[in-house]
Amino acid sequence: MSNGQRPVVVIGAGPVGLAAAAHLLEQGEEPLILERGSEIAANVRDWSHVRFFSPWRYVTDDAAVRLLTPTGWIAPDGDAHPTGADIIAAYLAPLAAHPTIAPRLRLDHRVVAVTRDGFDKSLTPGRNGAPFRVTVETADGRQDDLLAKAVIDASGTWTHPNPLGGSGVPAPGEMALRHRIAYGIPDLLGAERSRYAGKRVLVAGSGHSAFNVLLDLATLIDETGTGSIVWAVRRSGRRLEQSFGGGAADGLPARGRLGQRVRELVDAGRLTLVSGFKTTRLDETPAGIVASSRTEALPPVDEIVVCAGFRPDLSIARELRLDLDPAVEAPRRLAPMIDPNLHSCGSVPPHGAEELKHPDPDFYIAGMKSYGRAPTFLLLTGYEQVRSIACAIAGDLVAARDVRLVLPETGVCSTDLGDGGSCCDSTIELGETANARIGGCCDDSPGGCCGSTPQLITLTRR
Repeated sequence: MSNGQRPVVVIGAGPVGLAAAAHLLEQGEEPLILERGSEIAANVRDWSHVRFFSPWRYVTDDAAVRLLTPTGWIAPDGDAHPTGADIIAAYLAPLAAHPTIAPRLRLDHRVVAVTRDGFDKSLTPGRNGAPFRVTVETADGRQDDLLAKAVIDASGTWTHPNPLGGSGVPAPGEMALRHRIAYGIPDLLGAERSRYAGKRVLVAGSGHSAFNVLLDLATLIDETGTGSIVWAVRRSGRRLEQSFGGGAADGLPARGRLGQRVRELVDAGRLTLVSGFKTTRLDETPAGIVASSRTEALPPVDEIVVCAGFRPDLSIARELRLDLDPAVEAPRRLAPMIDPNLHSCGSVPPHGAEELKHPDPDFYIAGMKSYGRAPTFLLLTGYEQVRSIACAIAGDLVAARDVRLVLPETGVCSTDLGDGGSCCDSTIELGETANARIGGCCDDSPGGCCGSTPQLITLTRR
Protein backbone atom coordinates (compact mmCIF):
# COMPACT_ATOMS: atom_id res chain seq x y z
CA MET A 1 0.00 0.00 0.00
CA SER A 2 1.39 3.41 -0.95
CA ASN A 3 1.61 6.20 1.58
CA GLY A 4 -1.15 8.10 -0.25
CA GLN A 5 -3.60 5.22 0.27
CA ARG A 6 -3.03 5.00 4.00
CA PRO A 7 -5.35 6.71 6.49
CA VAL A 8 -4.72 9.87 8.44
CA VAL A 9 -4.74 8.88 12.11
CA VAL A 10 -6.55 11.32 14.37
CA ILE A 11 -5.78 10.86 18.07
CA GLY A 12 -8.77 11.74 20.25
CA ALA A 13 -12.52 11.67 19.56
CA GLY A 14 -13.32 14.94 21.28
CA PRO A 15 -14.58 18.12 19.61
CA VAL A 16 -11.35 18.94 17.76
CA GLY A 17 -10.57 15.34 16.83
CA LEU A 18 -14.02 14.71 15.37
CA ALA A 19 -13.88 18.07 13.57
CA ALA A 20 -10.55 17.02 12.08
CA ALA A 21 -12.18 13.86 10.75
CA ALA A 22 -15.00 15.90 9.18
CA HIS A 23 -12.53 18.23 7.44
CA LEU A 24 -10.41 15.32 6.22
CA LEU A 25 -13.47 13.71 4.67
CA GLU A 26 -14.27 16.95 2.86
CA GLN A 27 -10.76 16.89 1.44
CA GLY A 28 -11.13 13.33 0.19
CA GLU A 29 -8.84 11.89 2.86
CA GLU A 30 -9.43 8.75 4.91
CA PRO A 31 -9.46 9.50 8.67
CA LEU A 32 -9.00 6.85 11.35
CA ILE A 33 -9.98 8.20 14.77
CA LEU A 34 -8.46 6.58 17.85
CA GLU A 35 -10.11 7.23 21.23
CA ARG A 36 -8.63 6.03 24.51
CA GLY A 37 -12.03 5.81 26.23
CA SER A 38 -14.76 3.22 25.88
CA GLU A 39 -16.97 6.07 24.68
CA ILE A 40 -16.20 9.17 22.64
CA ALA A 41 -14.93 12.35 24.27
CA ALA A 42 -13.44 10.74 27.37
CA ASN A 43 -11.96 14.04 28.50
CA VAL A 44 -15.23 15.93 28.12
CA ARG A 45 -17.03 13.27 30.17
CA ASP A 46 -14.73 14.04 33.08
CA TRP A 47 -16.16 17.56 33.29
CA SER A 48 -19.61 16.88 31.86
CA HIS A 49 -21.26 18.71 34.78
CA VAL A 50 -19.57 22.03 33.93
CA ARG A 51 -21.46 24.66 31.95
CA PHE A 52 -19.59 26.50 29.21
CA PHE A 53 -19.38 30.26 29.26
CA SER A 54 -19.25 30.07 25.46
CA PRO A 55 -22.68 29.74 23.80
CA TRP A 56 -23.44 27.00 21.30
CA ARG A 57 -22.56 29.15 18.30
CA TYR A 58 -18.90 29.00 19.38
CA VAL A 59 -18.97 25.25 20.12
CA THR A 60 -19.73 23.57 16.78
CA ASP A 61 -17.44 23.18 13.77
CA ASP A 62 -18.60 24.15 10.26
CA ALA A 63 -17.54 20.92 8.55
CA ALA A 64 -19.19 18.86 11.28
CA VAL A 65 -22.41 20.86 10.88
CA ARG A 66 -22.30 20.27 7.11
CA LEU A 67 -22.12 16.53 7.79
CA LEU A 68 -24.93 16.54 10.34
CA THR A 69 -27.48 18.84 8.71
CA PRO A 70 -28.62 16.44 5.92
CA THR A 71 -29.36 13.77 8.57
CA GLY A 72 -32.11 15.88 10.11
CA TRP A 73 -29.92 16.97 13.00
CA ILE A 74 -31.21 20.17 14.58
CA ALA A 75 -28.59 22.63 15.75
CA PRO A 76 -28.96 23.74 19.38
CA ASP A 77 -29.95 27.31 20.20
CA GLY A 78 -26.84 29.34 19.35
CA ASP A 79 -27.29 31.61 22.37
CA ALA A 80 -27.72 28.82 24.93
CA HIS A 81 -24.81 27.71 27.12
CA PRO A 82 -24.25 23.94 27.11
CA THR A 83 -22.71 21.73 29.75
CA GLY A 84 -20.14 19.15 28.79
CA ALA A 85 -22.91 16.54 28.89
CA ASP A 86 -25.01 18.67 26.53
CA ILE A 87 -22.13 18.94 24.07
CA ILE A 88 -21.75 15.17 23.97
CA ALA A 89 -25.47 14.40 23.71
CA ALA A 90 -26.53 17.10 21.26
CA TYR A 91 -23.43 17.37 19.07
CA LEU A 92 -20.57 14.93 19.53
CA ALA A 93 -22.61 11.73 19.82
CA PRO A 94 -24.60 12.40 16.62
CA LEU A 95 -21.37 13.35 14.86
CA ALA A 96 -19.60 10.17 15.98
CA ALA A 97 -22.61 8.10 14.89
CA HIS A 98 -22.69 9.64 11.41
CA PRO A 99 -22.33 6.91 8.75
CA THR A 100 -19.15 8.48 7.42
CA ILE A 101 -17.56 8.78 10.88
CA ALA A 102 -18.68 5.70 12.82
CA PRO A 103 -16.85 3.11 10.65
CA ARG A 104 -13.67 5.12 11.01
CA LEU A 105 -13.80 5.39 14.82
CA ARG A 106 -12.05 2.96 17.16
CA LEU A 107 -12.80 3.14 20.88
CA ASP A 108 -10.59 1.73 23.66
CA HIS A 109 -7.53 2.46 21.53
CA ARG A 110 -4.95 4.33 23.58
CA VAL A 111 -1.99 5.58 21.55
CA VAL A 112 1.28 4.79 23.28
CA ALA A 113 3.75 5.80 20.55
CA VAL A 114 3.98 7.50 17.17
CA THR A 115 7.13 6.88 15.13
CA ARG A 116 8.35 6.75 11.53
CA ASP A 117 8.13 3.15 10.40
CA GLY A 118 11.63 1.70 10.59
CA PHE A 119 13.24 4.96 11.74
CA ASP A 120 14.19 6.13 15.20
CA LYS A 121 14.72 9.84 15.77
CA SER A 122 18.39 9.76 14.75
CA LEU A 123 18.00 8.20 11.27
CA THR A 124 17.61 10.57 8.31
CA PRO A 125 18.06 9.01 4.80
CA GLY A 126 14.61 8.05 3.49
CA ARG A 127 12.87 9.23 6.64
CA ASN A 128 10.32 11.59 5.12
CA GLY A 129 9.04 8.94 2.73
CA ALA A 130 8.31 6.44 5.49
CA PRO A 131 4.76 6.10 6.84
CA PHE A 132 3.98 6.77 10.47
CA ARG A 133 3.71 3.76 12.74
CA VAL A 134 1.10 4.34 15.47
CA THR A 135 1.25 1.88 18.36
CA VAL A 136 -2.01 1.44 20.25
CA GLU A 137 -3.02 -0.44 23.36
CA THR A 138 -6.56 -1.80 23.64
CA ALA A 139 -8.68 -2.33 26.76
CA ASP A 140 -7.48 -5.93 27.12
CA GLY A 141 -3.83 -4.81 27.14
CA ARG A 142 -3.11 -5.96 23.61
CA GLN A 143 -0.80 -3.79 21.51
CA ASP A 144 -1.08 -3.27 17.78
CA ASP A 145 0.62 -1.15 15.13
CA LEU A 146 -1.16 0.94 12.50
CA LEU A 147 0.46 2.64 9.51
CA ALA A 148 -0.63 6.15 8.55
CA LYS A 149 0.23 8.78 5.93
CA ALA A 150 -0.22 11.55 8.50
CA VAL A 151 -1.09 11.98 12.17
CA ILE A 152 -3.13 14.68 13.92
CA ASP A 153 -2.76 14.54 17.70
CA ALA A 154 -5.90 16.12 19.19
CA SER A 155 -5.75 14.26 22.50
CA GLY A 156 -5.80 17.38 24.66
CA THR A 157 -4.15 18.01 28.01
CA TRP A 158 -6.93 17.20 30.50
CA THR A 159 -5.29 14.05 31.84
CA HIS A 160 -2.07 15.92 32.71
CA PRO A 161 -2.88 18.70 35.19
CA ASN A 162 -0.21 20.93 36.62
CA PRO A 163 0.74 20.15 40.22
CA LEU A 164 0.08 22.31 43.26
CA GLY A 165 3.79 22.84 43.83
CA GLY A 166 4.84 26.35 42.86
CA SER A 167 7.98 25.21 41.01
CA GLY A 168 6.21 23.09 38.40
CA VAL A 169 6.71 19.79 40.22
CA PRO A 170 4.66 18.28 43.05
CA ALA A 171 5.41 19.92 46.39
CA PRO A 172 6.82 17.69 49.13
CA GLY A 173 3.84 15.86 50.58
CA GLU A 174 1.64 16.37 47.50
CA MET A 175 2.00 12.85 46.11
CA ALA A 176 1.42 11.24 49.52
CA LEU A 177 -1.80 13.24 49.90
CA ARG A 178 -3.20 12.58 46.42
CA HIS A 179 -6.23 10.89 47.98
CA ARG A 180 -7.17 14.26 49.50
CA ILE A 181 -6.44 16.34 46.38
CA ALA A 182 -8.54 16.79 43.23
CA TYR A 183 -7.23 18.39 40.03
CA GLY A 184 -9.59 20.24 37.70
CA ILE A 185 -13.28 20.72 38.50
CA PRO A 186 -14.82 17.96 40.63
CA ASP A 187 -18.60 17.51 40.55
CA LEU A 188 -19.12 19.16 43.92
CA LEU A 189 -22.90 19.39 43.70
CA GLY A 190 -23.36 15.93 42.21
CA ALA A 191 -21.21 12.81 42.28
CA GLU A 192 -18.63 14.30 44.68
CA ARG A 193 -21.08 16.05 47.00
CA SER A 194 -20.54 13.74 50.00
CA ARG A 195 -16.78 14.20 49.77
CA TYR A 196 -16.92 17.98 50.13
CA ALA A 197 -20.12 18.68 52.09
CA GLY A 198 -19.30 20.32 55.42
CA LYS A 199 -15.57 20.21 54.76
CA ARG A 200 -12.82 22.82 54.93
CA VAL A 201 -11.55 23.10 51.36
CA LEU A 202 -8.48 24.81 49.90
CA VAL A 203 -8.86 25.93 46.27
CA ALA A 204 -5.65 26.84 44.43
CA GLY A 205 -5.74 28.77 41.15
CA SER A 206 -6.97 32.08 39.75
CA GLY A 207 -8.67 31.14 36.48
CA HIS A 208 -12.19 30.18 35.53
CA SER A 209 -11.76 26.57 36.63
CA ALA A 210 -11.14 27.90 40.13
CA PHE A 211 -14.12 30.25 39.80
CA ASN A 212 -16.43 27.33 39.04
CA VAL A 213 -15.14 25.40 42.05
CA LEU A 214 -15.45 28.39 44.40
CA LEU A 215 -19.03 29.09 43.34
CA ASP A 216 -20.04 25.43 43.70
CA LEU A 217 -18.44 25.25 47.15
CA ALA A 218 -20.31 28.39 48.21
CA THR A 219 -23.56 26.80 47.01
CA LEU A 220 -22.74 23.62 48.92
CA ILE A 221 -22.13 25.61 52.10
CA ASP A 222 -25.47 27.40 51.61
CA GLU A 223 -27.27 24.09 51.21
CA THR A 224 -25.61 22.28 54.12
CA GLY A 225 -24.99 25.18 56.50
CA THR A 226 -21.40 24.07 57.17
CA GLY A 227 -17.98 24.17 55.57
CA SER A 228 -15.37 26.79 54.75
CA ILE A 229 -13.21 27.88 51.80
CA VAL A 230 -9.60 29.02 51.59
CA TRP A 231 -8.67 30.42 48.18
CA ALA A 232 -4.92 30.59 47.49
CA VAL A 233 -3.61 32.43 44.42
CA ARG A 234 -0.10 33.26 43.29
CA ARG A 235 -1.07 36.75 42.18
CA SER A 236 -1.20 39.81 44.35
CA GLY A 237 -2.08 43.50 44.07
CA ARG A 238 -3.33 44.77 40.73
CA ARG A 239 -2.66 41.46 39.04
CA LEU A 240 -5.06 39.82 41.46
CA GLU A 241 -7.73 42.34 40.46
CA GLN A 242 -7.18 41.35 36.83
CA SER A 243 -8.17 37.78 37.68
CA PHE A 244 -11.82 38.77 38.02
CA GLY A 245 -12.01 39.53 34.29
CA GLY A 246 -13.96 41.91 32.13
CA GLY A 247 -17.34 41.82 33.84
CA ALA A 248 -20.02 43.48 31.74
CA ALA A 249 -17.43 44.36 29.05
CA ASP A 250 -16.69 40.69 28.32
CA GLY A 251 -17.63 39.55 24.81
CA LEU A 252 -18.79 36.30 26.45
CA PRO A 253 -21.23 37.57 29.12
CA ALA A 254 -21.36 34.29 31.01
CA ARG A 255 -17.59 34.45 31.41
CA GLY A 256 -17.79 38.00 32.74
CA ARG A 257 -20.45 36.99 35.27
CA LEU A 258 -18.21 34.25 36.68
CA GLY A 259 -15.63 36.80 37.76
CA GLN A 260 -18.27 39.15 39.13
CA ARG A 261 -19.83 36.42 41.25
CA VAL A 262 -16.49 35.37 42.72
CA ARG A 263 -15.66 38.99 43.52
CA GLU A 264 -18.96 39.16 45.40
CA LEU A 265 -17.93 36.12 47.46
CA VAL A 266 -14.67 37.83 48.35
CA ASP A 267 -16.34 41.15 49.19
CA ALA A 268 -18.90 39.39 51.39
CA GLY A 269 -16.22 37.51 53.34
CA ARG A 270 -17.58 34.15 52.21
CA LEU A 271 -14.07 32.78 51.78
CA THR A 272 -10.52 33.39 52.99
CA LEU A 273 -8.42 34.79 50.14
CA VAL A 274 -4.65 34.42 50.41
CA SER A 275 -2.78 36.17 47.59
CA GLY A 276 0.86 35.92 46.57
CA PHE A 277 0.97 32.32 47.82
CA LYS A 278 3.24 29.71 46.19
CA THR A 279 3.01 26.26 47.73
CA THR A 280 6.31 24.72 48.80
CA ARG A 281 5.05 21.80 50.92
CA LEU A 282 2.01 19.98 52.30
CA ASP A 283 1.82 18.41 55.75
CA GLU A 284 -0.85 16.18 57.21
CA THR A 285 -1.37 17.25 60.83
CA PRO A 286 -3.92 16.25 63.50
CA ALA A 287 -5.78 19.49 62.68
CA GLY A 288 -5.85 18.82 58.92
CA ILE A 289 -3.73 19.37 55.81
CA VAL A 290 -1.49 22.43 56.05
CA ALA A 291 -0.13 24.04 52.88
CA SER A 292 2.96 26.19 53.35
CA SER A 293 4.95 28.68 51.31
CA ARG A 294 8.42 29.94 52.11
CA THR A 295 6.96 32.55 54.43
CA GLU A 296 3.56 31.40 55.74
CA ALA A 297 1.23 28.49 56.39
CA LEU A 298 -2.44 28.37 55.46
CA PRO A 299 -5.21 27.29 57.84
CA PRO A 300 -5.66 23.51 58.01
CA VAL A 301 -8.16 21.98 55.58
CA ASP A 302 -9.78 18.62 54.86
CA GLU A 303 -9.62 18.65 51.05
CA ILE A 304 -7.69 20.47 48.30
CA VAL A 305 -8.81 21.30 44.77
CA VAL A 306 -6.01 22.33 42.40
CA CYS A 307 -6.98 24.46 39.38
CA ALA A 308 -3.50 25.27 38.10
CA GLY A 309 -3.91 24.47 34.43
CA PHE A 310 -2.60 21.62 32.32
CA ARG A 311 0.42 20.55 30.31
CA PRO A 312 0.88 18.34 27.22
CA ASP A 313 2.01 14.72 27.38
CA LEU A 314 4.68 14.57 24.69
CA SER A 315 5.92 11.07 25.51
CA ILE A 316 4.09 9.38 22.63
CA ALA A 317 6.14 11.42 20.14
CA ARG A 318 9.49 10.68 21.77
CA GLU A 319 10.95 9.25 18.54
CA LEU A 320 9.62 11.98 16.24
CA ARG A 321 11.44 15.16 15.34
CA LEU A 322 9.47 17.99 16.90
CA ASP A 323 10.18 21.70 16.91
CA LEU A 324 8.81 22.92 20.23
CA ASP A 325 9.36 26.12 22.15
CA PRO A 326 11.36 25.22 25.29
CA ALA A 327 9.17 27.30 27.61
CA VAL A 328 5.63 27.01 26.24
CA GLU A 329 6.03 23.48 24.78
CA ALA A 330 4.01 24.60 21.76
CA PRO A 331 5.26 24.48 18.14
CA ARG A 332 8.04 27.03 17.90
CA ARG A 333 6.31 29.23 15.30
CA LEU A 334 3.08 29.28 17.30
CA ALA A 335 4.63 29.92 20.71
CA PRO A 336 5.27 33.68 20.36
CA MET A 337 1.60 34.18 19.47
CA ILE A 338 0.33 32.54 22.65
CA ASP A 339 3.20 32.76 25.17
CA PRO A 340 1.54 33.81 28.46
CA ASN A 341 4.76 35.61 29.42
CA LEU A 342 4.31 38.00 26.50
CA HIS A 343 0.92 37.48 24.95
CA SER A 344 -1.72 40.14 24.68
CA CYS A 345 -4.86 38.06 24.91
CA GLY A 346 -7.37 40.44 23.38
CA SER A 347 -7.01 38.36 20.22
CA VAL A 348 -5.24 35.25 18.98
CA PRO A 349 -3.42 35.64 15.65
CA PRO A 350 -4.75 33.35 12.93
CA HIS A 351 -2.66 30.24 12.50
CA GLY A 352 -2.86 26.83 10.91
CA ALA A 353 -0.74 24.09 9.37
CA GLU A 354 2.16 26.40 8.62
CA GLU A 355 2.63 27.33 12.28
CA LEU A 356 1.85 23.82 13.55
CA LYS A 357 4.17 21.79 11.32
CA HIS A 358 7.25 19.94 12.62
CA PRO A 359 10.50 18.68 11.06
CA ASP A 360 8.76 15.31 10.59
CA PRO A 361 6.30 16.31 7.83
CA ASP A 362 2.59 15.51 8.23
CA PHE A 363 2.66 15.16 12.01
CA TYR A 364 0.55 17.83 13.71
CA ILE A 365 -0.50 18.57 17.27
CA ALA A 366 -3.86 20.36 17.25
CA GLY A 367 -6.39 21.68 19.72
CA MET A 368 -5.55 22.44 23.33
CA LYS A 369 -2.45 20.26 23.20
CA SER A 370 -0.97 22.47 20.46
CA TYR A 371 -0.92 25.34 22.95
CA GLY A 372 1.43 23.46 25.26
CA ARG A 373 1.33 25.19 28.63
CA ALA A 374 -0.40 28.32 27.37
CA PRO A 375 -4.02 28.71 28.53
CA THR A 376 -5.40 30.93 25.75
CA PHE A 377 -7.17 28.28 23.68
CA LEU A 378 -10.72 28.45 22.34
CA LEU A 379 -12.57 25.75 20.40
CA LEU A 380 -12.97 27.99 17.36
CA THR A 381 -9.19 28.20 17.16
CA GLY A 382 -8.89 24.42 17.17
CA TYR A 383 -11.49 24.03 14.45
CA GLU A 384 -9.63 26.43 12.18
CA GLN A 385 -6.38 24.61 12.94
CA VAL A 386 -7.73 21.27 11.74
CA ARG A 387 -9.39 22.82 8.67
CA SER A 388 -5.99 24.18 7.65
CA ILE A 389 -4.21 20.93 8.51
CA ALA A 390 -6.66 18.86 6.46
CA CYS A 391 -6.06 21.11 3.47
CA ALA A 392 -2.29 20.82 3.88
CA ILE A 393 -2.42 17.02 4.11
CA ALA A 394 -4.56 16.94 0.96
CA GLY A 395 -2.04 19.14 -0.86
CA ASP A 396 -4.15 22.32 -1.06
CA LEU A 397 -1.54 24.65 0.37
CA VAL A 398 -3.35 27.81 -0.76
CA ALA A 399 -6.41 26.92 1.32
CA ALA A 400 -4.21 25.77 4.19
CA ARG A 401 -2.55 29.19 4.37
CA ASP A 402 -5.80 31.16 4.08
CA VAL A 403 -6.50 31.05 7.80
CA ARG A 404 -9.42 32.96 9.31
CA LEU A 405 -10.78 33.29 12.82
CA VAL A 406 -13.91 34.94 14.16
CA LEU A 407 -13.56 35.42 17.90
CA PRO A 408 -15.42 37.25 20.68
CA GLU A 409 -13.41 40.32 21.66
CA THR A 410 -13.13 42.08 24.99
CA GLY A 411 -10.15 44.30 24.33
CA VAL A 412 -6.44 44.04 24.93
CA CYS A 413 -4.91 42.68 28.09
CA SER A 414 -1.15 42.60 28.13
CA THR A 415 0.99 41.28 30.92
CA ASP A 416 4.59 41.19 32.03
CA LEU A 417 3.89 38.20 34.25
CA GLY A 418 5.67 39.73 37.15
CA ASP A 419 3.97 37.36 39.57
CA GLY A 420 4.19 34.27 37.41
CA GLY A 421 0.61 34.47 36.25
CA SER A 422 -1.16 35.72 33.17
CA CYS A 423 -4.35 37.57 32.47
CA CYS A 424 -5.31 34.48 30.51
CA ASP A 425 -5.26 31.86 33.23
CA SER A 426 -6.69 28.40 32.74
CA THR A 427 -10.37 27.66 32.56
CA ILE A 428 -12.51 24.71 31.71
CA GLU A 429 -13.63 25.66 28.26
CA LEU A 430 -12.32 22.82 26.33
CA GLY A 431 -9.84 21.95 23.80
CA GLU A 432 -10.78 18.47 24.68
CA THR A 433 -10.37 19.62 28.00
CA ALA A 434 -9.76 23.11 28.91
CA ASN A 435 -10.57 26.22 27.08
CA ALA A 436 -9.39 29.57 28.19
CA ARG A 437 -9.90 33.27 28.16
CA ILE A 438 -9.46 35.34 25.03
CA GLY A 439 -9.61 38.55 26.99
CA GLY A 440 -10.58 40.19 30.22
CA CYS A 441 -10.48 43.39 32.15
CA CYS A 442 -6.73 43.55 32.44
CA ASP A 443 -6.06 47.15 31.61
CA ASP A 444 -7.61 50.35 32.94
CA SER A 445 -6.18 52.52 30.17
CA PRO A 446 -8.59 54.06 27.62
CA GLY A 447 -7.75 51.37 25.10
CA GLY A 448 -8.03 48.55 27.58
CA CYS A 449 -10.82 46.04 27.83
CA CYS A 450 -12.45 47.70 30.81
CA GLY A 451 -13.77 50.32 28.44
CA SER A 452 -14.25 48.17 25.38
CA THR A 453 -17.48 47.26 23.68
CA PRO A 454 -17.99 43.52 23.15
CA GLN A 455 -17.90 42.57 19.48
CA LEU A 456 -16.78 39.87 17.09
CA ILE A 457 -13.40 40.25 15.45
CA THR A 458 -12.38 38.54 12.22
CA LEU A 459 -8.71 37.75 11.82
CA THR A 460 -7.24 36.60 8.53
CA ARG A 461 -3.85 35.62 7.23
CA ARG A 462 -3.26 34.90 3.59
